[in-house]
Order: sequence, then C-alpha cells, then structure tokens
Amino acid sequence: MVWVYLQFSGGLETLFDNVKSHKVDIPSKKADRTTVNGVISYIQKKMLKKQPEMFLKGKELRPGILVLINDIDWELGGKEECIVESNDVVLFLSTLHGG
Repeated sequence: MVWVYLQFSGGLETLFDNVKSHKVDIPSKKADRTTVNGVISYIQKKMLKKQPEMFLKGKELRPGILVLINDIDWELGGKEECIVESNDVVLFLSTLHGG
C-alpha cells in the first residue's frame, strides 16, 4: 500500500464532492510505490462517482489536466509511468476553463 496525498484544483474538485485534498491508501505490488497510472486507476475505481468524462477520456487522463508530483510536472518523469512513492503529493489541475 502507498499513502498518497491527492489534490484536485481548477474545477476538478467538483467531481469529488468539492473536496480538494484527500489522503488515500493505494494498493500496489511494491510496498512503497506505484505509478501515476496506478493512481489514476484507483481514482477511477474508488473515488470518481460523477461525470467521469470530465476527468478521463477512455482509460486515460483527459487532455488539459496538468499533473504535478511534489510540484514537478509528470511529463518529466514519464507521464503515466512516473513513480509515485508514499507521502507524495499528486496534484491534478484542470487548465480548461469555460468563458
């Protein structure tokens, strides 16, 4: 299991009962780490109850959502395969805004 702090911002918090921060225990094959893909899968199965199309496109994260792991862009770490360790902070930030 991996303890991770999940944060949702830029409007994404509305998909999670307007709660911006969550501390979750994510099942993992390795005791102290998982990948962003594992985090997204956990969110899809356990947390996302309404409007999944606003967060996911199929099984992938919707374009326009920035992911930061401990304030570092996930693209620098390999996107979905980026390693997430216990006590990491994973921020999902929507960059799409209506106008």
